[in-house]
Amino acid sequence: MTSTLPLRGWTTDPVERAARALDRSGFDPGSVPDAVVVAESVDDVVALLRHAHGTRTPVVVRGAGSGLSGGAVAGAGTVVLDLSRLDRITEISAEDELAVVEAGVVTAELDAAAAAHGLRYAPDPASATISTIGGNIATNAGGLRCAKYGVTRDSVLGLDVVLADGRRIATGRRTVKGVAGYDLTSLFVGSEGTLGVIVGATVRLRPIPVATATLAAWFADFETAAAAAAAITAARLQPAVAELLDRTCLEAIGAVRTGAFLLVQTDGFGAQAEIDAVRAVVAPLADSVELAADPGAAEELLATRRAALPALERLGRVLVEDVAVPRSRLPEAVAAIAEISRRSGIRIATMAHAGDGNLHPILVLDDEVDGHVWTTAGEVFTTALRLGGTLTGEHGVGLLKRRWLREELGDTAVDLQQDLKATFDPHRVLNPDKAL
Repeated sequence: MTSTLPLRGWTTDPVERAARALDRSGFDPGSVPDAVVVAESVDDVVALLRHAHGTRTPVVVRGAGSGLSGGAVAGAGTVVLDLSRLDRITEISAEDELAVVEAGVVTAELDAAAAAHGLRYAPDPASATISTIGGNIATNAGGLRCAKYGVTRDSVLGLDVVLADGRRIATGRRTVKGVAGYDLTSLFVGSEGTLGVIVGATVRLRPIPVATATLAAWFADFETAAAAAAAITAARLQPAVAELLDRTCLEAIGAVRTGAFLLVQTDGFGAQAEIDAVRAVVAPLADSVELAADPGAAEELLATRRAALPALERLGRVLVEDVAVPRSRLPEAVAAIAEISRRSGIRIATMAHAGDGNLHPILVLDDEVDGHVWTTAGEVFTTALRLGGTLTGEHGVGLLKRRWLREELGDTAVDLQQDLKATFDPHRVLNPDKAL
């Protein structure tokens, strides 16, 4: 492929193309994109999309490539649009508790910049040190603090979007409330690059809590730990963080004490009283319960949770799943996943954002992903749906889960979404064959 576009970032260099063919899911398209455009400005994005719309050239948008569902995978016949250099924080308003950022801003860097004003960006994906705001918005990413503060959508006030034909629109507003017109902001959040290219966002910031309290509980088995997490919800407690790790995760990290680990953090003026209430709920089920003595000890516990996926990736190829179930059914879900692992012979390590019922059953593989692996993954998905849950809580559908989407949404809903896609992208140039 050649280009007549006046774009500084256009390249057909084989190394650059190969470097952007994959995302963290490990899904291999079997080829590499025809070209890469590393956008230096929004004008570059506009120019590329006008070109792609006119020539019917498929475009795959990419931030840090940290996605786990194959949403940024790009093969032959496509151009990758890399937004990583759109990385400016253009405004932080302490008075209005918001920030205006470009799509390539790294999540943790926004959080650090907000901290200088006594604020923070609440969404806290485990990939925060590498993932970008644009990618988080495109997948409606979750994270450790979702139990109290919600997912990315709950922190997005407005978006700057380039449509498939190169037109640029602004959605949303700077106000906390606003109901004029259809909610296009929420429509683009979680759309996985299929409706438009998110190049900037106005996001909500929140005050840094005046206090936090952190608890670590150890259990004989994972099902009991999940029951303890469900009991916290039943007791009408709302921690900021509630994270579960099973024994396989703990072994990978090198932190085995018993069969499962539950991390709970509360925040705000009542943090200590709330953590005491959590302790009263979980202690009867736990082998041991410890309170972090200071912020450093609390951060070490959080680091233990964040280390789980990188540790598992060192054991072999991983297929990271992302189902969610009603919180009351967590114990059933983890028991069913353990049985699927036993019956299939595939090692499944499970971690969970227990505060919102989001489970990450991770298939740890010695060989390539084959039919048996997909059958096993399908059993996990079907189990989540049977328990009243969903195929994906925060990673998105991407390439990996499209075959099961109609099972969750139904034919009519999927067809309606296909019609919506055609309205925004009639030539299907934006991330084709992803998400729907």
